[in-house]
Amino acid sequence: MAKQRSIIKLEGTIGDISFYKSKDGYLAREYSPLSAERIASDPKFQRTRENGEEFGRAARAGKLLRKALKEVIKQGSDDKMVNRLSGEMVKVIQADQVSIRGKRNVLDGELELLSGFNFNANADLDTVLKMDFSPAIDRSSGAFSINFPAFDPTKVTECPAGSTHFELISCAASIDFEANAIESGLIRSAYLSCKEPVSTTTQLEITLSPNSSKPLFLVLGVLFYQKMNTQYYPLNNGAYNSLCIVKISGI
Repeated sequence: MAKQRSIIKLEGTIGDISFYKSKDGYLAREYSPLSAERIASDPKFQRTRENGEEFGRAARAGKLLRKALKEVIKQGSDDKMVNRLSGEMVKVIQADQVSIRGKRNVLDGELELLSGFNFNANADLDTVLKMDFSPAIDRSSGAFSINFPAFDPTKVTECPAGSTHFELISCAASIDFEANAIESGLIRSAYLSCKEPVSTTTQLEITLSPNSSKPLFLVLGVLFYQKMNTQYYPLNNGAYNSLCIVKISGI
């Protein structure tokens, strides 16, 4: 795949080259004469079919995770997040040491590989929030928690220009990847000043159904606002917000 650099942008096929427009601009790629029927039946493309099955499985798993976390994802993600998450899900599936090729899946893979995934690549949590915190998942009670010590935002938080306040937000999810079922919960801190120290410990806690036998996910986000009069307005449509998977309990 190559970018078109001519002042005249093309769409269509010329010879063996296809020209088209995407969200990344005008692109060009070599035309392939292979039919879908041949790829689906020719033994030469067995590996292609296996890879396609696993990629589709990864994409569906990523979609289910996004659905479980949709309330926070819409406030802190970049425009390539879907593709990045699918790519990470592929790695999860490829870590499956039990199933045969083409049948590998997320449950027999390593979901813990998703720990540390940032939904907004432009605002990594480690950069936005430079402090220690303690995430925990208690499967037996269904309690998800993140504990923060007292802190000074001017020293540990990268508040972007124009912001006056920020909010800590957490989402917990239990996901049944086989039945396509989810359970999730959300909690927010109070609006915190970008300049005033937080003198007490802060805890974000969510409780879901106890004794779940499904993979559990805990996410932390930092959302920025500008206070005007008595209202808090999201800063720049969430472009500076950070959101990260901080804890996973697989099965």
